[in-house]
Amino acid sequence: MEKKRKLWNVGQIDAIGVRGPHEKELQEISNTKYPLFKELEIDKLKDLVVNDLGGTMDNIGLGEDWTITFEIFPQVNIHISYSFFGDEFGDEMEAELKYYFSGERVHLVPGEDFVAYVDILMDFIELMIKKEEPFDKNYNMKSKMMEKVLTQRSEPFIFLKDADKEKVSTFLGAKVQKTPDGWAIIREVFPNIFTEITWDTKKGLDIAFSGDNLAKKISSVHAEFVGIFTINHILRYITLNNLEKDLPDICFTMFSRYFTKQKDWDHKRR
Repeated sequence: MEKKRKLWNVGQIDAIGVRGPHEKELQEISNTKYPLFKELEIDKLKDLVVNDLGGTMDNIGLGEDWTITFEIFPQVNIHISYSFFGDEFGDEMEAELKYYFSGERVHLVPGEDFVAYVDILMDFIELMIKKEEPFDKNYNMKSKMMEKVLTQRSEPFIFLKDADKEKVSTFLGAKVQKTPDGWAIIREVFPNIFTEITWDTKKGLDIAFSGDNLAKKISSVHAEFVGIFTINHILRYITLNNLEKDLPDICFTMFSRYFTKQKDWDHKRR
């Protein structure tokens, strides 16, 4: 018998008892994006989800019309559920999108990363539905945000060892190569869209983007965010496997508030 999937909402991941800002952000995304699906044929949506997004269409048993499931990392899934109910509530809201999260490692990832990833997925889907291309295509230029991220997150990479190669590959769902002076980690984040993270003992941390679908389907701004999420997940691996070491403080800011409370760690906001 198939084990029932445990679903989390963002409030549980944030470990707060009241309606928090991340839940409100997700509601705003729902209010903005649900009209995209009102008259969209389900077969067209399924084709888009499978071939463009790299996700699946399934049902998570909450009475929804359909659910899109996207694996952002192995054992870390986002579920986007759509329910159409017309105007039965008299509030002019004809449908709703709800967001759930699942997987054995889902509790590691903070709510802010999930909300940003949902926003990226919904924009990705909107571009495909409207058959448009992204406006920002500065893939070879790093924003100030990215430059700061690469500087802040470089130091923990010194804790990666040769023996970590296969484990990091499994944890990330990526190809991991040892280079003469560091590491190259290549991950297909969407079909034919790749992020390549390199770390060099002399040059530090760097990132690049490639793939036939890059300029067609994702903006450079969103590509940077997906790259940052991948770096964050690498730091989670490093932290979990080197707890006995004197790790930089930034390692402990990569986790959800739920997880840091379970570990009794100080949760420091980025």
